[in-house]
Amino acid sequence: MPDKQAMAEISPLAAVDPQATLAGDVKIGPFCHVGPKVTLGPGTRLISNASVLGRTTLGENNIVWPGAVLGGDPQDLKFQGEDSQVVIGSHNEFRECVTIHKGTANDHGITKVGDHNLIMAYAHLGHDCIVGNHCIIANTVQLAGHVCFEDHVVIGGGSAVHHFVTLGQHAFIGGFTRVLQDPPPFMITEGSPSAVRGVNSTGLLRRGFSQETIGNLKDAWKRLYRRSAAGKAGRTTTVLEDLEDAYPHDACVLALVAHIRRSAEGVYGRYREGQRRDDPRAKRPRVAGQ
Repeated sequence: MPDKQAMAEISPLAAVDPQATLAGDVKIGPFCHVGPKVTLGPGTRLISNASVLGRTTLGENNIVWPGAVLGGDPQDLKFQGEDSQVVIGSHNEFRECVTIHKGTANDHGITKVGDHNLIMAYAHLGHDCIVGNHCIIANTVQLAGHVCFEDHVVIGGGSAVHHFVTLGQHAFIGGFTRVLQDPPPFMITEGSPSAVRGVNSTGLLRRGFSQETIGNLKDAWKRLYRRSAAGKAGRTTTVLEDLEDAYPHDACVLALVAHIRRSAEGVYGRYREGQRRDDPRAKRPRVAGQ
């Protein structure tokens, strides 16, 4: 048994494989299960009844609450037992009964969670999901496989996200929203079917964005999404070009434009759907010489 694991605070009622790698100040409560390929970083705490399985790595100061299962096999019929993994950063909190499944060979073989995220009770992160930093995933949110969260995304309780969807940075998704296409960054998306309702002004103000930038994004929303501007052939392409001309130095507006263009290049409004390996409709980048 490694010296650091011997120094960790492990309940005698926990089942920790001797091959697991534990930092010296890890705390593991009663009835937890830690598998042989698991790595737990400094300050990480498994409160009780939590399971960390598979090839799963947690960074520093993560908290895992009772009932959570991290690193389980994916619920994917194509999964053939490959040695894929879950990689989790630092300062994350996984509340009761959260489930995170490891990646598959149909993607890059990794499910990834960044830093400073709050994953609330009963949320599910499917195989090959990527969650950035400072995201909040509320109670019972269900993420299908291959979903990507950019940084500072907030998604309300009971929402469900279709596989291969990308949620843009600083997006706010209202509760019980059915997300089938890539929600744009900096915007509020909600409903079933979902619609872009406006700019995430409150969230942006809390994070220090200027009134000028928020005003520019509001103008972009009006041009792109208000009813009076809808219904004209080629309108979106023209509006995106107009926004680039109007706000050439506004990084947020340019990021919004780029996100919308990527989604349009994908399949069914999902950029990552166009990159999948098992679908002939996917528009993967061509390799030089082919």
